[in-house]
Amino acid sequence: MQIYRQLLGLAAKDKGASCALGNFDGVHLGHQSVLDVARVHGPLGIITFEPHPRAFFNPTNTAPFRLMNAKARTHEMARLGVKNLYELPFNTEMAALSPRDFAKLILQEGLGVSHVVVGADFCFGAGRSGRAKDLVSLGKEFGFGVTVSQLLHTSGAEISSTAIRQALKEGDPQLAQQMLGHPHRIEGPVIHGEKRGRDLGYPTANMAVNDLHLPKFGVYAVLVDVLTGPFEGSYKAASSLGVRPMFGKNQPNLESFLFDFSGDLYGAELSVAFVAYLRPELKFDGLQELRDQMAKDCAQARTILEPL
Repeated sequence: MQIYRQLLGLAAKDKGASCALGNFDGVHLGHQSVLDVARVHGPLGIITFEPHPRAFFNPTNTAPFRLMNAKARTHEMARLGVKNLYELPFNTEMAALSPRDFAKLILQEGLGVSHVVVGADFCFGAGRSGRAKDLVSLGKEFGFGVTVSQLLHTSGAEISSTAIRQALKEGDPQLAQQMLGHPHRIEGPVIHGEKRGRDLGYPTANMAVNDLHLPKFGVYAVLVDVLTGPFEGSYKAASSLGVRPMFGKNQPNLESFLFDFSGDLYGAELSVAFVAYLRPELKFDGLQELRDQMAKDCAQARTILEPL
């Protein structure tokens, strides 16, 4: 997959794609249906933005809401066969474009799109003043096709990033996966922790979880993909997400104990897929009680993950 982060100097070969347009947070089944429609009309491209417009307009007053960071979104796009990813900077100039200027300057002149596909709830341009029907009219004016994809539903409810956030908040990764079409993942590098897990006999790979909407705190059965380094591969694991009340911490992080693994993962990029919620965070009376519970957690996680 080719990634482009600016419009200037794009060669002719980098233009002319059939593009799905949107933020694609989570890359859920609704997003994937938009991708599938775009795929029919030519080489598949994605037009998205970084930072997320919501974060741009409220940089300090917005609680973390993203289901995945830009790198995780890119990995999921690659898995779905996207050929060209246009990750455009969302800045003051972009935010000020009228719907017509966006269609002309970005879609026609900048990217030279052959076709654009958006969801039925798509809004664009300054003040979110443009709607999907407006893009259809502008496409006719500027010479590119536009398809408006209808929203998907599951079990009578609309598939949306908001609904997925709620499922994760309630500790239901299985429901989130039904709407995503893939397990919810947190990705990032392994960082140094306080190495308490090693002392307890359960060495963990620690990851920061800043600026993300987090699932319900607790212990999960997970699948871990090690994306870089000498231990690349897939592993079954148990993960603890939260603030570690046993030790009086208040900065959330994600700690994963990889089963039947031995090695140094510091600096490696990990992708942790949430499969099942096991229990909430607990505060134990002592280290032995914590150690005993960790053994139970790992045994339960192994049973859940055994068929996978």
